[in-house]
Amino acid sequence: MMRLTCLTLVAAVASAAVTVASAAVPSAPVDALNRALGSAIVVQDQASLRAAPRDSAQQQSSLWQGEVLEVRGERLDYLQVWDHKRERGGFIRATDVRRVALTETEAPALLSVLRFVRDTPGAEALGIGLTAAYLQAAPAKTLAGDEGAQAFDVLGTAADRLARRASAAAPGKSSGLTLSAHLDVANGYGVRFTTYEVDGRMQVCYDGEAFRRVLAMPVADADQRARAALALTRPECINPDLPAHERVKVQEWQAQVLDRVEVSGLPSYLRNRVQMRRASVWSGMAFQQARKSAGDAAVAATAARALTEFAGVSKADLPDEDQPAYNDAAMRVSAVRWALVPAAQMNPAKGTRPTLITEPGAPGETCVLLVDARHGANAPLLRRCTYGVVWTASASVNREGTAVALAVQPLEGWRELWVLRKTSGGWLADVLPPAATTPETGVAEWAGWVPGGQQMLVAREARGQGRYRKSFEIVRLEGLSTERVTGDVAALPLFQRWQDPAWKRQTLSLR
Repeated sequence: MMRLTCLTLVAAVASAAVTVASAAVPSAPVDALNRALGSAIVVQDQASLRAAPRDSAQQQSSLWQGEVLEVRGERLDYLQVWDHKRERGGFIRATDVRRVALTETEAPALLSVLRFVRDTPGAEALGIGLTAAYLQAAPAKTLAGDEGAQAFDVLGTAADRLARRASAAAPGKSSGLTLSAHLDVANGYGVRFTTYEVDGRMQVCYDGEAFRRVLAMPVADADQRARAALALTRPECINPDLPAHERVKVQEWQAQVLDRVEVSGLPSYLRNRVQMRRASVWSGMAFQQARKSAGDAAVAATAARALTEFAGVSKADLPDEDQPAYNDAAMRVSAVRWALVPAAQMNPAKGTRPTLITEPGAPGETCVLLVDARHGANAPLLRRCTYGVVWTASASVNREGTAVALAVQPLEGWRELWVLRKTSGGWLADVLPPAATTPETGVAEWAGWVPGGQQMLVAREARGQGRYRKSFEIVRLEGLSTERVTGDVAALPLFQRWQDPAWKRQTLSLR
């Protein structure tokens, strides 16, 4: 196996051709001195590089954890070092650094430290620096084995956690300086990040090179593969500006990555995370297939895979931090669940009772036509077009024949409820979104009709602007105003009495 080419220690691990201007420098050849004194990795943030081995000496610069220095000598409790990044020499307290010799004999000790740092929040830059040191010290044969898989796992975990910290940081906070410095340290080792602007904020993502190496190593265990696959398939790290055909390719690749993880031997919480991610990815693929009119059978098979993965999640084994991911996966799967229900042959019924048919509109559009026995496709009661996916199997007409509910999905993970209703001036179409927020993830679904033709039952679930909400509502057809709402379906007697049996059997809102 080749050494990691994109991650090398900076020039501090090479033999230096310059010396620090000091009388303490021995007369031995520089390369021999470097082999004897080795390098040092900074372990404290804002460690001071000073002009002399005294606290009162002038500060040359501030150093950050993970940065590497070349050791040139020792003076009192200070090390005389050379900083190749800043091309400057000076003195640093010995307690602010960890000295490393980058020899094969020191590799096991470095690996022990890596195991500890991997799960230490805030020590990501240090973990990256120590990993780089280990990759330099360990022989190629070792890197091809279990120890190498552990090292790449640590490297990827540290880089991914650093990216998450940078994405969650509030602008202008004092922590921003530290995060910026840590990202700079990581970049110095060849760790690469990508950034996207999402809703006015920056999303930072690790490019995943170390995790790809973990997946490519036959010796990697199931836990390591699971962590790698989860990091490589983060939904927020898909470029939001990708065109639809490129996004489909990314989702297909994500599905392949997740399928390479054997979940049977994983801890329950980690198995849940993999299956929730699979459910989200497969539901997204089902939506994209439906948009491309890939065929009912293909879309149904993909949606079925999403539902199967979600059904395999053990809710009892979900830690609190995974609850948002569970809810998001549920909404994404729920958004495409109508793909599993074959659309009935929609022919105009006798009398005045309406029904729906669809026809192509402009390129990419689907037009919904409301027809009855006296109003055919040439002169429908109502015609409305959309670029979203129309789930025709969801169409439901109330007993009075004055309203029709229809599920329409304009975006991946976001399904709206169309309500076509009869008024004194004719038929109108209203749209009930999952929430009155910028579309993120959510589902609004019809749950039943209340006799009388004035009310219907609706279940809504959405995440937007950082908040999650699920509600069961009694909605008045006129204007779609909510008359009663609750988070507990048992608190609404009308809901309990008139909820549709098929909805209750199939919905994920009652999970």
